[in-house]
Amino acid sequence: MHKVTDPVHEPVLNVRSALTAAGAEDTVRIFEDKVPTAAAAAAVLGCDVAAITNSLVFELDGEPLLILASGAAKVDTGLVAEQLGGGKIRRAKPEFVLEHTGQEVGGVAPVGHPKKLRTILDTSLQDHPLLWAGAGDHNSMFSISYEELARITEAEPLQVR
Repeated sequence: MHKVTDPVHEPVLNVRSALTAAGAEDTVRIFEDKVPTAAAAAAVLGCDVAAITNSLVFELDGEPLLILASGAAKVDTGLVAEQLGGGKIRRAKPEFVLEHTGQEVGGVAPVGHPKKLRTILDTSLQDHPLLWAGAGDHNSMFSISYEELARITEAEPLQVR
């Protein structure tokens, strides 16, 4: 008998495709246990929680805004809105996140979405030579440098806290 293994989820395949299409290395790692929070991921990876890149989806004037923030940071939406020139930013509902990213909250990646999202990159992440980000589901992460993450997401660097 063959042992049945879990298939790689479609959102993870989308992330892998997006990484390679952007000329970035596919460093996706899939873990047996879920890593839905920055603290859980840092524990499994043995890194500082501040090197975990949370992909947080907000709603800005009805449109998605992806903020790639350090796992050690709480995003100050007022500060971000002020720097972006106004508008009200609020945390998106899980259905909105899924609709715009194709990924569930807790597993959202910086890439691999159905269409490009306006993206902000937390400048505090540049303090870490290696970052880890969600790779499309609750069991996967990928590693990347700040510069490469900025390049492949075309993110706007911003202080988010």
